[in-house]
Amino acid sequence: MWYQLLRRAVVRPLTRLWWPRVENLGVIPDRGGAVLVSNHLSFCDSIFLPVEVSRQVTFLAKREYFVRPGIIGLLWRWFFTSVGQVPVDRSGGRAAEAAISTGVRVVKSGKLLGIYPEGTRSPDGRLYRGRTGAARIAIEAQVPVIPVAMVNTFWVQPTGQRLPRLGRRIGVRFGQPIDTSRWAGMAAEPAAMRELTEEMMAQLRELSGQEYVDIYATKAKELIAAGIDPATWARERSATHGAD
Repeated sequence: MWYQLLRRAVVRPLTRLWWPRVENLGVIPDRGGAVLVSNHLSFCDSIFLPVEVSRQVTFLAKREYFVRPGIIGLLWRWFFTSVGQVPVDRSGGRAAEAAISTGVRVVKSGKLLGIYPEGTRSPDGRLYRGRTGAARIAIEAQVPVIPVAMVNTFWVQPTGQRLPRLGRRIGVRFGQPIDTSRWAGMAAEPAAMRELTEEMMAQLRELSGQEYVDIYATKAKELIAAGIDPATWARERSATHGAD
């Protein structure tokens, strides 16, 4: 109840300030589970994306959003719970397995699950290598993967920007669903998960128009902190390995 009320009465009217251009929304199924995989440019991606979908989209949100102290923390918990977010521990190991299990449970129950395969926000607006968790969930649950490209949200609210800026139009572009039946029974096979991940990232690259860098975004953040351009570093590494 709270989800649709907030979406229709509060969030959707606010997002009209950015004149959202939504493309190919009709690929979202009317019922049944699916995994929506999106590039991740901004905190506000988790607002601009689900508000355009009539069905509720559940995200696996960082546990930290639910455990902040005080009144502000209480409001954060209420907000994230009301909009259908599920807290997960992202510390790795058993926590990662628990997150996968939670994702499988969500889509098997017939819901839409939103995931950012890059694992974290892009530090510079580029598209980075996808992690295989989304592919594993989709293969294990045997539900389609629907790529979604967010456009201009990096400009509106890059990492570190507290409030979103006005003045640029947001884009939400849905790609063609990827049928996961060809990987049925292969959820535990790394090659299958990587193949599906590469396919979804290729669609995201085409939909978003972003420059793609074949390293993880977490590594890119380390390089940027050290004053190194991630794309240059990746090219040099590729050339070196190719020579070897």
